Amino acid sequence: MEKTGPKTELRRGWTTGSCATAAARAAFHALHCGDFPDPVTIALPSGDRVAFSLAMHDRGAGFARAGIVKDAGDDPDATHGALIIAKVTGNAPGAGIAWRAGEGVGTVTLPGLPLPPGEPAINPVPRAMIAQAIEEEAQALGVPADAVVEIAIPDGEAIARKTMNPRLGIIGGLSILGTRGIVIPFSCAAWIHSIHRGVDVARAAGIDHVAGATGNTSERAIAALDDLPEIALMDMGDFVGGMLKYIRKHPIPRVTIAGGFAKMVKLSQGLIDLHSRSGSVDLVHLAHLAGEAGASDELVAAIPQMNSALEALQRADAEGVDIAGTVAAHAVKTAARLVRDTDIGVDVAIFDREGKLRARTPVVSAAITTT
Repeated sequence: MEKTGPKTELRRGWTTGSCATAAARAAFHALHCGDFPDPVTIALPSGDRVAFSLAMHDRGAGFARAGIVKDAGDDPDATHGALIIAKVTGNAPGAGIAWRAGEGVGTVTLPGLPLPPGEPAINPVPRAMIAQAIEEEAQALGVPADAVVEIAIPDGEAIARKTMNPRLGIIGGLSILGTRGIVIPFSCAAWIHSIHRGVDVARAAGIDHVAGATGNTSERAIAALDDLPEIALMDMGDFVGGMLKYIRKHPIPRVTIAGGFAKMVKLSQGLIDLHSRSGSVDLVHLAHLAGEAGASDELVAAIPQMNSALEALQRADAEGVDIAGTVAAHAVKTAARLVRDTDIGVDVAIFDREGKLRARTPVVSAAITTT
């Protein structure tokens, strides 16, 4: 068994929603008072109060702006280090808060997301946090809580290309996100959240066949093989379980799982998180599948001592044994169990590193596949 060192606690960070909230509160205060509170304190959805230091601020005729650099802690977040800027101007008396997408913040263009098309991609919880912060500040200052809030992220449009936003129909930049206000390192919650929104968008568009791929090569390959539009491609990564459990509750008629050989071996073992942290390829299990596929006794005995699943695949190829087909057949059973008792059809496709199809199962009805 591989030895590991002592566990160290990972540092939590802040969502773009929390940063935007603090920036908006500071800007609202400065709009009415002329000075910027630094640090500025806000309430998280939990009720905890936290303080942020300003990275920039300025004022002009009828507006104030404040910016905060996002610290994602130890999470590998694409927006770590990004400058989140809130520009606040006045609004008509009694009009409340109006929302604007500034530079680098996207606009929703497709149905199926928490916000309707045409709205700035400032999600509901961050909107509620910003509104609460402005209302608190307005009450403290004795002024109306009426404001136009524009959130901007310089370079946000470039950063957004590393996210699922373009595929979700969020055009022009990033989304302002966060349901708790904090980023829990390596929780993978943001990725799974994006998968769920991808499913919502596909459903709203009437898509009846989606594919979740473990990586770019398999995604491109399954899209070409099945002639799938981009909106039907879920950026699943390792989260087979996160995708299929959501689809079970929000059905789409057909789901294809596409990936490389080693990842699909893990799925055939029963793993539904295919990342290395959740488990490695079980070479003893793979040896059993090789025997089921008709491999020689010599190969079956050798596989548990091999260095990788790829080596086993290459040896099986040399014997003319379709081990990939057997792996796919077992992997689809795992996938089908995740959407059991539904009418959702599931199939599995295995591709090599060049995107060549190695194996594909028929579509399995989850309604009858529970073993």
